[in-house]
This record gives sequence, C-alpha cells and structure tokens, in this order.
Amino acid sequence: MTDIKAQIDVLPGLDPRAPLLEVTDLHVEFRTQYGVARAVNGANFTLAPGETLAILGESGCGKSVTAQAIMGILDSPPGFITKGEVKYRGLDLLKLPESERRKVRANQIAMIFQDALSALNPVFTVGYQMAELFRVHRGMSRGDAKRRSIELLDQVKIPGAKARIGDYPHQFSGGMRQRVMIGMALALDPEVLIADEPTTALDVTVQAQIMGLLAELQQQRNMGLILITHDMGVVADVADRISVMYAGKVVEEAPVYDIYARPAHPYAKALLESIPRLDMKGQELNVIKGLPPALTSIPQGCAFNPRCAYVRDECRQDPAPPAYTVAPGRTARCHFWREVVGDE
Repeated sequence: MTDIKAQIDVLPGLDPRAPLLEVTDLHVEFRTQYGVARAVNGANFTLAPGETLAILGESGCGKSVTAQAIMGILDSPPGFITKGEVKYRGLDLLKLPESERRKVRANQIAMIFQDALSALNPVFTVGYQMAELFRVHRGMSRGDAKRRSIELLDQVKIPGAKARIGDYPHQFSGGMRQRVMIGMALALDPEVLIADEPTTALDVTVQAQIMGLLAELQQQRNMGLILITHDMGVVADVADRISVMYAGKVVEEAPVYDIYARPAHPYAKALLESIPRLDMKGQELNVIKGLPPALTSIPQGCAFNPRCAYVRDECRQDPAPPAYTVAPGRTARCHFWREVVGDE
C-alpha cells in the first residue's frame, strides 16, 4: 500500500485521520434533448480502510454513475455534477483541477470496469497496457515495467504469466480478462478500489474465483473496496455494509447481516424476496411490480411509492423521506420503516 506520507507530499490537503472516502449529498444530472435526467440525487456513504461496501440496486439506479463521478470520468457534456462532495482523506476531489485529479486516479482510487473486453485496447498487448501504467506514473524503464507487469499477472493468478504478457485481450477468456483488469487496477497500489459489476457475464464458478481473488488481494493490501452489483448472492459473501440505491438515492444503509435478516426499506425487502430459494421449488418467484422511474420524471415524495406495498399518502408528497436512524450505523428512507421491519 502506498505510504500516506508520500501521498501528502504529492497531494497537499490530505488528512490521514480523515475517513478514507466520504461521499456527501452527491447530485449528478445528464442534460439531454429529452430533458434533464437526474441520475444521482443526494448519494451519501463512507468507506474505511479494509472495508467492503456493496452498492446494490436495479439497472439505472445510479450505481455506475456514482462510481464515475468519484473517479472523475463522467462524460461532460451531457453529465454534470451539480452538488455534493467526494472527499478522499478529507480532500474534496470535486474541487481539484483535472491535472490534480489525474494524480488521484489509479494512484489512490482505481476502478475495475464491468466489461473488460471494452475497457482493454484491442490493438495493444496486455503487457504493453499494463507496463504503460508504470512508465507513465512511476517513470520506470521498459524492462522494469515489463517485469512488474509479469509479477502482477502472477499475483492475479494467470497461468504462464511470462508467456502471456505478449497476448492481446481477445486471446484471453472472460475470466482471465477480468483478472487482467484487476491487475491493472492494483498496479499502482491504490487505497480505494471500485469494482463495477466485476462478475457480469461470467459463469458461476468463475464468479466465485474472481470474488475470492478480490477478497484475498484486499486483505493483503488493506484496501477499501466498493462493490457495485445487482447480485445479492455475491454481496452476502463479501460485503461488510450495503448501500441500497433507488432512483439515484441511497434508500437504506446497514451492515450486511442486518439487511438480510430484517430489511427496513420496502425496496430492500422486495429485492430480497425476489431471490430464488431452495425452499421455493415449484413456486413462482416474487417480483417487484412495475419499473424503475424515468430519471427525467422521478415521482414526488419517495421515488419507490408507485411500486411499494406500504405506500400511503405521505409517501407521495414532497419532501422525500429523510434518512431515519433504524439503529446505530443503520438508516432507511421510509416513513414506515418500523412497519417494514416488524412485518418479517
């Protein structure tokens, strides 16, 4: 792991006593010809060293956009961060000029993208792309960068790393490409790793291998890990805490076992009830009625109210429910969270 004192020399303003990562009231919108799509609407969460935070929700709920905002890789236009803070060890990244953000990106905060084949350049070898990180960010010679790249491929358990360093992305399987992406993300010893759907399109066995590898590397390096996913089975095995997102807002945040045992938001509860179970053989799966709202016309009050089994008049009125404290370290944005918890 990179020495925090060395980081402070490169990025004045870092506070080693501050939270590793702190996202506060983050708002992101996309200005399109069809209107303004409010993709993130006040996201809040923190991350500690060695902790795994899972951000969970259906497609289109704002998970990946939140990650892109943290990394500073939003396409702008049409995407704009209109409000909020993203603090890395007390330093607000959103206030930094792009030249300073580049010092953070990959060095302190790195990201694994969900489609490794699209993220890797098809016309350069895997070895060249990995070595480029060391040459550009660490000033290494070509020989040293190549040796370090082979070591990384070994570390992410790619067989015959020395021989495969000259292969192109299309010559690797989906699982091996994802391992390459993990190796590239970890190349510069970041303190924060964001994994955006890292097991998408992989079979179950390979998914388990990739998640096991991430957990092993995280433990070795004491990294903070943000796992973005819609797969609650993956989350149960690896996460410490869960932030459930809906319509761009964190609607429930809690330790992983608390949400699985007694969800406090109707959306979190509905997600759990839609998971196939062995004791439901021959029965129809529970489904969440309706569809997530269009981000150009989010309903008044609680955005989940058109699909909610607990909906009442208060839920349809502005302002939206605040983050009620369910228990220490646990919140839910539902006026009737006590009813949801007690309805187990």
